Amino acid sequence: MNTLFDATEYGSIKANNRFVMAPMSRNRATELGLATPLMATYYSQRATAGLIITEGIQPNQIGQGYMNSPGLHTYEQAQSWLPVTTKVHEKGGKIVAQLMHCGRIGHPSLYPSAHQSVAPSAVTANGQTFTPEGMQDFAPPRALTYEEIQATIADFAQAAKFAILGGFDGVEIHAGNGFLPHQFLASNTNLRDDEYGGSIENRIRFILEVIAAVTDAIGADKVGLRLSPHNQFNDINETDTQPLYQALIKALPTNLAYLHIMEAACRDTSKMLRDLWQGPLILNPHQSWEDGPTTPAIATQVLQQDLCDGVGIGALFVANPDLVERARVGADYNEVDDSKFYGGGAEGYTDYPTLEEIAVTA
Repeated sequence: MNTLFDATEYGSIKANNRFVMAPMSRNRATELGLATPLMATYYSQRATAGLIITEGIQPNQIGQGYMNSPGLHTYEQAQSWLPVTTKVHEKGGKIVAQLMHCGRIGHPSLYPSAHQSVAPSAVTANGQTFTPEGMQDFAPPRALTYEEIQATIADFAQAAKFAILGGFDGVEIHAGNGFLPHQFLASNTNLRDDEYGGSIENRIRFILEVIAAVTDAIGADKVGLRLSPHNQFNDINETDTQPLYQALIKALPTNLAYLHIMEAACRDTSKMLRDLWQGPLILNPHQSWEDGPTTPAIATQVLQQDLCDGVGIGALFVANPDLVERARVGADYNEVDDSKFYGGGAEGYTDYPTLEEIAVTA
């Protein structure tokens, strides 16, 4: 029976254990999307995770949806990640870059380019986002042209190449949480009448073409895919979830590094995808809406049920850089200060103490 402390593999990525640090936006990059020394400290502190998946990184400028989020669409940005990946590797960790195009999610006031967001169709998301002027409604997007879709696919591939240049062990394509690939999947955000809209076959086309371009660029064994079936975040409404994801999984290359499922209180779908997908699978377990943060105890349960090969843990990794060691010895966990999740400096980011640091000051 697998445990959290057993080694595993995700394609060509060999992980020392089955703890996966889940992708979490922290908004500490520069205005130009550069990774910073503080980010290198943050990720290296948590390098005992078997695999780290970074916060969302925009593959092109127009894909930026949040203030001070990092990019991988210029050489300078790729170079800025090298201190991050080097420090993680020096501690024996593995790290992949999550490529996240936000699509219609965002607001022009959030970024220096002040660009209008794009989407499969010109459908504005209900909801608001935090801006320098306070909370504001999401801005109306414009629909991508066919030519722009092809350019966006190419941008994902180029971003993957930049990720490898930046020292990453691979990339994860974020196709959940209501961002651009998810917007192509969902019937309320994709009203297109061309080959990218309408039928399930057409709505999964964008993701499949992104995957094909990225695997051609860096190799399938370095590419993961994140999905979040049933997730209504960012005003997504899937009307045909199970057939939609069945078709997508069946059409994916079978030699991807891994499939990553963010569970949205629907264990039956997670089981269905586990049965359909024969490769490595990472699960962010969330069986019911009453669940709190994922703990090592919950992670152990889903591993013992053979629902996955690795378990994504989010908030506890924020507050506990030595989470793996705390789980191993049964120590208490630091409490999470969610008021410091987004933006700012070291406070609530790199200043959470380890067990060793606590012992020294005791």
